[in-house]
Amino acid sequence: MSTQSMTAPRGRLNQAVSDGSVVAWRNLKRIPRIPELAIFAILQSIMFVLLFAFVFGGAIPLPGGGSYREFLMPGIFAQTIAFAAATTAIGMTDDIGKGIIDRFRSLPMARSAVLTGRVAADVVYNAGILIVLMLSGLAVGWSVHTNVLNFFAGVGLLLLFALAMTSIGVWLGMLVPTVEVANQVAFTAIFPITFLSNVFVPPETLPGWLQPVAEWNPVSTLTAATRDLWGNPNPVTGSGIPGEHPALVTIIWVVVIVAIFTPLAIRRYNSISR
Repeated sequence: MSTQSMTAPRGRLNQAVSDGSVVAWRNLKRIPRIPELAIFAILQSIMFVLLFAFVFGGAIPLPGGGSYREFLMPGIFAQTIAFAAATTAIGMTDDIGKGIIDRFRSLPMARSAVLTGRVAADVVYNAGILIVLMLSGLAVGWSVHTNVLNFFAGVGLLLLFALAMTSIGVWLGMLVPTVEVANQVAFTAIFPITFLSNVFVPPETLPGWLQPVAEWNPVSTLTAATRDLWGNPNPVTGSGIPGEHPALVTIIWVVVIVAIFTPLAIRRYNSISR
């Protein structure tokens, strides 16, 4: 194989990474210009913290005991990450509606940069929201009882799941015609998933036929994994694979979601009318 043939793919990869970084930076610069995007996302999550911690916390006993607030916070983190799909879908739909995607197509840039830039920017965006939420959690009584490595392992798992959810959001954002529809569709799809889980209540409090659904729910496995990693209360139902290996199941969910929705997003992007 000639040197020229070896350097050509490497050059295309370097260009794709460089162009994707430029698009990601462009998306991130919108946050200080439109601070309401982050402010209302943070306020919504903090509202859930205060509502369930102070209003319902005393009425929801945990099997085996433990602090409900420490039980709650990993679930709030997982719920916030799940809604990353909505943020991404709205951003993609907005760009398409304003003709920005068409402008990108006319530039000598890697075609993948639009998608990778959006995903990278939204993962960073959600990382910032997680920092604020964790500080809020510390204020209401949440804490990590394990070591630093376990803490960062939990954070890494959350961001890995954010990557998967943004791949769904990219695909979804290119399917709907307006930002309003993107918001409604994403909220309608994600809201039941976050509540049909172990985020707010132990799974054993659900009807028997719903417990397996909640147990295998990726939001549940993510929540259970972070609770285990951080030493927070984690009552589980049964002795199945999700209950015994929540981190492993979460990683499998991430791989499956990315493997399904990334090709769908690429296909949809290539099929958008020029």
